[in-house]
Amino acid sequence: MDEKKIRKKLEQRLARSGRKLHYDREKENLRVENDATGKGVDIALSPLVAKWHERKEQAIDEVVYYVEEALQVMGRHQSIAGQEKKIYPVIRSTSFPKETGEGVSFLTDDHTAETRIYYALDLGSTYRLLDEDLLKKEGLTAQKVREIARFNVRSLPVDMKKDTVRENVFYFLNTNDGYDASRILNEKFLQEKAETIEGDMIVAVPHQDVLIIGDIRNPTGYDILAELTMSFFTSGKVPITALSFTYEDGKLEPIFILAQDQKRKNEREKE
Repeated sequence: MDEKKIRKKLEQRLARSGRKLHYDREKENLRVENDATGKGVDIALSPLVAKWHERKEQAIDEVVYYVEEALQVMGRHQSIAGQEKKIYPVIRSTSFPKETGEGVSFLTDDHTAETRIYYALDLGSTYRLLDEDLLKKEGLTAQKVREIARFNVRSLPVDMKKDTVRENVFYFLNTNDGYDASRILNEKFLQEKAETIEGDMIVAVPHQDVLIIGDIRNPTGYDILAELTMSFFTSGKVPITALSFTYEDGKLEPIFILAQDQKRKNEREKE
């Protein structure tokens, strides 16, 4: 399955009266747009090809479902009033668009060199990323939204599954509530976890529905974590980053695991 075939499959399933489908060859994106409103969804095709080889038709089904839900939501007016408890921060890659297809800026904050924070109104089966226009209509300040979202993410459960591989301990949070990766913003949770770590604390958010914390106690642990992270990254509905982060003194720093392994190898050769 190549990009051209994937695009044809999507066009066949998403074509409707009142919709416009446009392929951007340069960006390798397929845009599905409502004719009346001009609002739409951009689908990145290259990552979808990789997912198809992993999950076959299920990968297509998930994208079609997401697009249909998103277009339906765009056709309705969303009011934040009375729904403040449903505002959450979401983590995205720095390559994720910073504005809507209509050119309206999303509310964002810098996070790491690999990730950026967005803010979303949870709508049940989908969500609406908050943008400047919506905040103005609702009379909300960006700072107020940030405070609400940070408070709400701290209220989410953080029960993790544990697995030990070759003396390294890995913790997984995978509730599939759409905000698993967002738990990386729960500073108290990370600090408490750091107190239990015996080796190096490494954190990963390969896609939006998983958070991985590694207690890396030997060089093999880095190799295992790299494989885990890449596997999750290629299979997630909303990929974020295949890189992991060291967590030390309350700070997250991207780590190139191969470079780390090479550094350790060099250090051993010097001994």
